[in-house]
Order: sequence, then structure tokens, then C-alpha cells
Amino acid sequence: MRDANVVEVGAGPGGLTRALLDEGVGRLVAIERDPRCLAALGELAAAYPGRLEVVAGDALVLDPAALVPAPRKLVANLPYNIATALLLGWLDKPRAFDGMTLMFQREVALRLTALPRSKSYGRLSVMVQWLADPRILFDVPPRAFVPPPKVTSSVVAITPRAEPLALAAKPMLERVTAAAFGQRRKMLRSSLEALGHAPESLLAHAGVPPTARAEELSVAQFCALARALAET
Repeated sequence: MRDANVVEVGAGPGGLTRALLDEGVGRLVAIERDPRCLAALGELAAAYPGRLEVVAGDALVLDPAALVPAPRKLVANLPYNIATALLLGWLDKPRAFDGMTLMFQREVALRLTALPRSKSYGRLSVMVQWLADPRILFDVPPRAFVPPPKVTSSVVAITPRAEPLALAAKPMLERVTAAAFGQRRKMLRSSLEALGHAPESLLAHAGVPPTARAEELSVAQFCALARALAET
């Protein structure tokens, strides 16, 4: 990260912030909304003059890519309740960051990286893998936190794709995956009835067997269904 501008989302009292600075990050912007943590971050900024900027604000509202010039990297220990919303929002501008290193609840990390025919494979897997290449780096046990949570966490490296994995309009892909995984145990000829179009026609147009189930389809096949829906 030495040659990139880094944005840290949810810096808290600055434990990871200090580690990043000690590793030699040239410029670091730390976003934090909790006023109790801003004083500690301010002390860090004074200890590393010219290298750390503290931004008081809500990550759900701020655009982190607007805070530093490219090349950019993003790191975050995300609040579990908004982690996926933040990630999907950042991926709307997939080329804004060269890479993201983010921590999630392990269950979510498994969904991000899941392959077809696995129990964790679902809407989130498709939408993220369509735009990026996610990879679990390592797990973090509950005892690493104070107070310890009830779940294991995982650090995930997410590399945005230069182009989406396959051609598709995001609203259509969202509709298709919502219908398919909304009734994941059913065959697609039944579950896709929720789209309001003849499922057999959509499936034939996309080259997908009508007896297939959502968990069996690749990201590219879901994109083919999204294109078929857009053309109806």
C-alpha cells in the first residue's frame, strides 16, 4: 500500500490506523463518525504530520473515492449490520479502487466467495463476483476483540474487475437473482414466475435448462438471464 492513497472506513480509536501508518502508507484518510474516537485519531494525526487526515462523517453517506486521488485502496473493519450495504455501494464504482481489504462476519465472507452448488452461494455471491474477485485471506477469532463478539470474523481481499464478468444491467441482474434465490429449492421454471414473464421463454433465450435451480447457475448464466429479461 506504500504507493497508493488509502482510505480507512470506521477507524475507531485508531488501532488499525496506527498499524497502517507504521507500515509506511504515504497518505491515509480515516473516516469515523463516533465523536469519542475523534480525539484519539487527532492525536495520531499530530504524531504523523502530513500523512493522516481524519474525516468525521458517516460512511453510508460519504464517497470515500472522492477523498483521495487515484491510485486508491480501501481498508475497513466494517460494522456487521451495514457491511454488505457499504460494499455493494462501493462496487457501483468498481474502478474507483485498486483493491479493498475488508473484515466481515465469517458467514458473510463465505457468501461473498461461494461457488455454485455450495450452500453459501446466493444473491450476494453473484452480485459481488460479477464486479469483483473476492478472496478470504484469514479468519479473526472472537478473542481478538474487546468485548469479544459471538462470531468469527474474516478478512477478505476484494479486487474490482476492470470490466464486469459478463454483460448485464444491474437492475435486471438484481431482479433475476432475487426471484431465483427467493425460492432456491424450486426449479427456475417455477421460481422465475415472480418476474412476471414466461419463465420457459426467458430460460430458453438464455440457454439455461428450465429444470436447473438457482444454486447451480454460474454468474455468467445469471447475466444471460438478466439480458434475456431486458429484451422482453
